[in-house]
Amino acid sequence: MKKIAILGSTGSIGTQALDLCRRHPDRYRVTALTARGSREKLFAQVREFRPEMAGLTEGIDPAEIPEDLKFCRWMSGREALKAAAAEVEADQVLVSIVGIAGLQSVLDALQAGRQVLLANKEALVTGGHLVTDLAAKAGKPLLPVDSEHSAIFQCLQGAGGNQPEKILLTASGGPFRNWDQERIRRATPAEALRHPNWNMGAKITVDSASMFNKGLEIMEARWLFDLPEDRIEVVVHPESIVHSAVVFRDGAVLAQLGLPDMRVPIGYAMAYPERLETGVEPPDLFALGSLTFEKPDERKFPALRLAREALRAGGAACTVFNGANEEAVAAFLREEIPFGEIARRVENAMDKLNGLPADNLEEILDADRRAREAVRGAR
Repeated sequence: MKKIAILGSTGSIGTQALDLCRRHPDRYRVTALTARGSREKLFAQVREFRPEMAGLTEGIDPAEIPEDLKFCRWMSGREALKAAAAEVEADQVLVSIVGIAGLQSVLDALQAGRQVLLANKEALVTGGHLVTDLAAKAGKPLLPVDSEHSAIFQCLQGAGGNQPEKILLTASGGPFRNWDQERIRRATPAEALRHPNWNMGAKITVDSASMFNKGLEIMEARWLFDLPEDRIEVVVHPESIVHSAVVFRDGAVLAQLGLPDMRVPIGYAMAYPERLETGVEPPDLFALGSLTFEKPDERKFPALRLAREALRAGGAACTVFNGANEEAVAAFLREEIPFGEIARRVENAMDKLNGLPADNLEEILDADRRAREAVRGAR
């Protein structure tokens, strides 16, 4: 039986991981759960799975903990994340918290010798070299949970010594795929949050609409699979059935197909190198009839160009890209700036903060802070 700690247990990834634990009680024991602020949802999870430790990063007053949950050790703030990642007994740590806070948790888990199931893009986007170096020293491969990176990882398992030439990273195209540039520029939060295929949180849904999410995934793929950005190609695939593919040196292309349901990649990471029954039906190819593949329009979606420029620039450029985007998306969701302003503010921050170092965690966090300040101070 594997012991698993789940950071971000009340979010979409966390709740689906718990569904798999529920399906396989003979294989998984939940030892730690953390959430940001969804206390009632976390209380229900603790009541069901009875972990040793639980925590709310926004804090909790001990008087608020229900009497029947006091068997569990309760913690608050960053200490809750550290305890769940590195102190509570666990074989696996699923890091599904949002934002740069995930970097510290991934580093903590790897330093404690845990297997990291990675559902936090920012850890590799901002600190890819730190994370991959530590994973190599620990002898623990990072197991990706993002559907695209899981698909690539699965395809590489069948390589048999065949060298990968290129990654084909698929993108749904989001709600604005067929819109013109001016209409995209003026899009509202309600329009950006209307994703055609996935049910996700507000920030990642806006990132899908702008394709900043795909820019972050290019960065993530560069570190996970040790390929330069010019060998990672984005392919718009609106049906979201092909989750990504790998082109090999002998001319073969291996792809992973499935319905848009995150339980498949989560289950693959949880059971690796085995496979887990997830309750997800396979796609009916006869019902689908046909699949569509298109080149992305980088004039309408400048995030792709900016992501590649950040990777080529090195240093803290990817951290600036990420932090500036988070701040700009938050301003957009507050209806303070138009949709088209997100990319402009990110590019301005990258230009302003060009050349910042990222040799350690302190420099990365400083670059993130300065990127956010640059966006907040922009006009």
